[in-house]
Amino acid sequence: MPPPPARHLSDGVRFSIPCLAFLSLLLLFFFLALRRPSSLHEKPSSMTHTADYFPTLFLSLTSPDGGGAANDSISEHLRALTLGPHLAGTPPSSSAAAYVLRHLLNSGFRTRVREYRVLLSYPVRSSLSLVLSAGGEAHRLDLSEPSETAAPPGTGQVVPPYHAYSPSGSALAPPVYVNYGRREDYEKLAAMGVDVRGCIVLLRRGGGYRGAVVQRAAERGAAAVVIFSPGGGGGVERGTVLLGGPGDPLTPGWASVGEGERLRPDDDAVARRFPAIPSMPVPAAAAAAILRAMGGPPAPAEWCRGLAPATPLARVGGGGLDLLLNFSYEGERKMRTIRDVIGEIGGERERDRYVVLGNHRDAWTFGAVDPNSGTAALLDVARRLGVLLRRGWRPRRSILLCSWDAEEFGMIGSTEWVEENLQLLRSKAVAYLNVDCAVQGPGFFAGATPQLDSLLAAVTRKVKDPDSDDKTVYQTWAARSGQPPQVRRKHAVFVNVERLGRADSDFTAFLHLAGVPSLDMYFGEEYAGYHTGFDNYEWMSKHGDPLFRRHVAMAEIWGLAALHLADDPVLPFDYLAYAANLQEHASAVSSRLGDAASMGPVNASIEELAASAREAGEEAQRLRQEEGDDAAVELRRRGFNDRLMLAERAFLAEEGLGGRAWFKHLVYSPPAEGSSDGGLPPFFPGIADAAARAMAARPGEEEDGPWAPVRREVWRAARAVSRAAAALRPDLL
Repeated sequence: MPPPPARHLSDGVRFSIPCLAFLSLLLLFFFLALRRPSSLHEKPSSMTHTADYFPTLFLSLTSPDGGGAANDSISEHLRALTLGPHLAGTPPSSSAAAYVLRHLLNSGFRTRVREYRVLLSYPVRSSLSLVLSAGGEAHRLDLSEPSETAAPPGTGQVVPPYHAYSPSGSALAPPVYVNYGRREDYEKLAAMGVDVRGCIVLLRRGGGYRGAVVQRAAERGAAAVVIFSPGGGGGVERGTVLLGGPGDPLTPGWASVGEGERLRPDDDAVARRFPAIPSMPVPAAAAAAILRAMGGPPAPAEWCRGLAPATPLARVGGGGLDLLLNFSYEGERKMRTIRDVIGEIGGERERDRYVVLGNHRDAWTFGAVDPNSGTAALLDVARRLGVLLRRGWRPRRSILLCSWDAEEFGMIGSTEWVEENLQLLRSKAVAYLNVDCAVQGPGFFAGATPQLDSLLAAVTRKVKDPDSDDKTVYQTWAARSGQPPQVRRKHAVFVNVERLGRADSDFTAFLHLAGVPSLDMYFGEEYAGYHTGFDNYEWMSKHGDPLFRRHVAMAEIWGLAALHLADDPVLPFDYLAYAANLQEHASAVSSRLGDAASMGPVNASIEELAASAREAGEEAQRLRQEEGDDAAVELRRRGFNDRLMLAERAFLAEEGLGGRAWFKHLVYSPPAEGSSDGGLPPFFPGIADAAARAMAARPGEEEDGPWAPVRREVWRAARAVSRAAAALRPDLL
């Protein structure tokens, strides 16, 4: 049936001039009402707004839907998440996952819970006693934390201090104080005539990753390790000692899903993931009691700084039998289910491109700082994005908000998820934005891959500093960095951004395995209650962030960075900054290597990358100025964005680093333990590893000379940088 003929005003319908005027006003009023929604639940099209409308709206949302301040909302999240301990694999951890899931759903996210069955480690019992002579009376040392760190009734028990994955074991042996347990500390002891073989070494935290410190003691022949933190207000630092990289020990390199393949717990590859000798953390008071009783040569003066006043001059022991330690630790390893909670907002135009935000949820104790200051900020980001959704916003690219489990055991939740989705992430992930301990104290700090520096600077220029009434986060950050306050060019970066050549939070698998551009942020350098029972809501509300302004600032920085990465038609990546950083890295390595190995091939490839980056910058400018959203323009932008996104993957080597195949990034994977002893900087890890071996080699150990492997690693790094340069170029020829 054909449609009826169009009816015109002249077809028998008459309107007076006043009536037409009224209708015109009515239509104008209706049009304005559509343009300016009067409630959060109206849904105008996002296409009617300027590019900065939704970022500005995001920053303005300091009040949650139910009224009150954003500070109050974040405070409520943190209080709820820290009512009791929620160690991964225990029943309270499921309640924390359900809390996060509920709030993501309430904010309008599509959600999924991904479960993995992994090997975790828990304590059974431990004891430590002083024995004044062989066969003498034992004085049992108190290994517990103060009673004020106990969990409230009905909320579960705080796990006793222990080292996850420490082997069970016992020893009755003399103690030796080894300072931080670094290689130079053992060398100084050897020069004093002190041998640690068969002894129990006592050391203080600060000598690097605790697992590597324990393994180093094992290599020196120690029987067991006792670790203390001089600070902490009486708290005792828990932690993992897992070796060989992150992830479930039974599925190295693949995800621990369902009934999939797993190695046997007694497999050699699994056994190498655990230190060879047992260890335990102890209170500073217990360590002081041991130090006071020890004889032997006096410790060097620098080994005594920061110790308890009751031990103004420590002695290092000497292997005699006049003082013994009776050490005993029993642990158990259990298969447990962990849960990652994922929330998604699907992209409107590029649904298959993902901007990923992540924070872990599990904690050794209450976790007010580590990690739930970050979890509370993540939920506030979700709340604000939910408001934007109700205002009609849809991101160009998809946004994922991820709450990881079992990070404290070795980044297990995030690693299993990345391993399960590795190919998808390598081909489609735009960036990963990590926040672990969002608030530890004052001052903003960040680590990132260099192409994100300019974005980070631009975002922090828009967020008010939580500890200053008249400055932005960027201004106080730049002042603390000692950089000039003036801005010489539009995107000048005058702040110190750390590089992510470490593996201590959930960015690890994204960057070192998948090659995804990554960012890690936090307020405050450190705090005394790290991994202790003092990491609770009371400490945060009284000392860490009483007004919760730092939490709000973190949510704003985090969310604003995500909005730019998800919505900017041309990704805000700067590879000229990457090339400049690589040149600084290469110069630092070259100055240490001297004439032994030339960094010439790397320098040449960096010049190649800089040339490609300059061309990419000019292309980005042209694409930003192109008007219209027709298919041809969109296709050009998408192709260019993919080159920006995939250039980071070029730094990966599928075979990985020598002896550490899981780590594949040839610029920013962490060097092997001991590589830094040769004074090499923490980048170009393959070169650092090979150079450390060359410096320690004896003549004749290498068939073609100890420096030949270093030169091979130089060429391998050079090829990776050249691959990145090629990835940025639009053509093969």
